[in-house]
Amino acid sequence: MLQLLNPARHSAMSIMKPKLTVWHIGINSTTGIAGLTLGGGFGWLSRTYGMTVDNLLAIEVVTAEGKRLRCDKNHHADLFGASCGGGGNFGVVTSFEFKLHAVGPEELTVWAVIRDVPPLPFLKPDVHGTRVLILVALYSGDMEAGKQALAPLHQLGEAIANGFAPHPFVGFQQAFDPLLTPGARNYWKSHNFTELSDGLIEQLVEYGSKLPTPQSEIFIAQMGGATNRVAPDANAYPHRDVEFIMNVHTRWDNTSQDGACFEWAREFYDATKPFATGGVYVNFISEDEDRVPGAYGANYERLAEVKAKYDSDNFFRLNQNISPDK
Repeated sequence: MLQLLNPARHSAMSIMKPKLTVWHIGINSTTGIAGLTLGGGFGWLSRTYGMTVDNLLAIEVVTAEGKRLRCDKNHHADLFGASCGGGGNFGVVTSFEFKLHAVGPEELTVWAVIRDVPPLPFLKPDVHGTRVLILVALYSGDMEAGKQALAPLHQLGEAIANGFAPHPFVGFQQAFDPLLTPGARNYWKSHNFTELSDGLIEQLVEYGSKLPTPQSEIFIAQMGGATNRVAPDANAYPHRDVEFIMNVHTRWDNTSQDGACFEWAREFYDATKPFATGGVYVNFISEDEDRVPGAYGANYERLAEVKAKYDSDNFFRLNQNISPDK
């Protein structure tokens, strides 16, 4: 078990290094643990261990009335379950207790990213700016078995760069931090999918060919596995049939590019909507969208009841808000 008080990122990650254990964190080391967890949380180990909230044992919450409550499956279970994916709607969480896992289950996860080659130090300068498909794969089992599992990826064509090699998990977690430095302008749109149909792939290719800026990207996260072996109503996160999450991530520096970036992301979102489930990962909702009910699906009414019980005046409302009035 790992307890985080006022959770920090890198200091918490360093705890894992000597113990060969992990808890389920996001896709890069700059992701805040609190926000990740309260939104449900997914990352490189999702297919092995489920969502971050599936590995949460207990929390401490300060409610709108100022009460400090310890919550788990046996104490204030309704508040605990609602906080497992319900965002910051129910109180201020001051402590998280996570289940830890030994490194090594045999599981393969592959994510796909369409973007221009970034100027990272391990990539040759002459390929910087080239439009590419990046396959990011994590195999956390036996080394030789991992090589066999990844072998088909080497047969897809000639790679500009090949970084498949043994890496410590913490190092892998930090590999993409240089692409997400503070200060840029960002706009996201997201869909959930149960499959990658031919029609969807055609749209990925079309819009991937006209990214509005060198920093913009489309990423497809592979889900399934352990994330789908939990009941949809087990906690607040309901999307237990989702096999892929797409994030359309526009990123740019100058306000003069605002219009082009917004337009591209919204058009791409609309073009892929017919292939999506209608649900969405709550941490990927942009401020101009009214998709909170879709983020919680059939769980929304139950979450609204918990909201009315613990925060009837909607004191905690600067979030992806669940209204106590349903």
